[in-house]
Parts: sequence; C-alpha cells; structure tokens
Amino acid sequence: MSENEENEPRDRARLPNGVVVRAVRLSDAEEITDLMNLPGYRAGTLRPPYQTIEEVRKRMENPSPGALNLVVTLNGKIVGNCGLNRLGGRRQHVASVGMGVHDDFTGRGFGRILLGAMVEAADDWLDVKRLELTVYTDNDAAIGLYEKFGFEREGLLRAFGFRSGEYVDAYTMARLRP
Repeated sequence: MSENEENEPRDRARLPNGVVVRAVRLSDAEEITDLMNLPGYRAGTLRPPYQTIEEVRKRMENPSPGALNLVVTLNGKIVGNCGLNRLGGRRQHVASVGMGVHDDFTGRGFGRILLGAMVEAADDWLDVKRLELTVYTDNDAAIGLYEKFGFEREGLLRAFGFRSGEYVDAYTMARLRP
C-alpha cells in the first residue's frame, strides 16, 4: 500500500469530490508552514508570525503521545489542519483540540469536515470523553462551528493572548461525549 493510500480514509463517499481528510505527513511541513503564516489563520491561534519550515517540521517529528493530527485537502492542496492532544494521568479521558482553515477557503465547509472527522475519531476510536479548546471571543465563525458540534462555553479567559498589539479574550469551550 502506498503512503497516500495508507493515510486516506477508507470511506470517502461522504466527502465532496476532490476532498480528502487524512493524517499529517512529514512531507506536508512546507504546505502547513505556509498555512500557519497566513494572516487570517494565524489571527485565530497563539502562533507568532514567520513560522519556519524547520520549526513546523520539528513539531511534526515529535508529536505528543496520543496526538492525532489531520489535514483536509482539496484536489491535493491542504486547506485546513486540526490537532488533538491527549492529556494524561487523571485527565487521560480528555483531549485538547486546535484547528485552522486556509484564509481563501473559510466559510466553505472545510472546518466542519475536519472537525467532524476529529470528533468522530475521538468518540468512536480514541475513547475521549471530553474535548476542550480555546477560541478568541471575536471569532464568531469558529464559535458557531464548535457549538454545532456540541461544544459549550465554560468560561472567559481575560487577556488570554497578545494579538496585533493588544490583549484579547478567549472562551474556554468543551464537549462531553454523549
């Protein structure tokens, strides 16, 4: 089996033509770096500007234990990525989630496809009871997406991150597996 076949989902019938959700590959480092350096993508994260391919590749080469990292592609181009990091010890039933979509592809359903794949993996394969995330309070599109997947706001984190010269608030949100 080729590397491509090995990392692609077995059931692609649910996805639109040309759309694939798959595990991240080391060969994706350059394309993921480009994605992370887009202004809109970066604005929703804690990442500083000017990420290098070497920094991204190093994180890809040393994932956290129990991590799951996915990308969604359109005709072979990465248009979004999502990561799940499993916690340990007495919180081993919990995982944190982070994701982003390419600036030119927001509002087209790629976030929904990607988060759907991650929630399905967490619920049906990884036995994750609680998914957690943080989201800036001004990111209405992301908040709406998370709420559609059952995430609820649990708290307000004041001055959570520094973005574009000012401190911004974030919500902490979580979803408990039904």
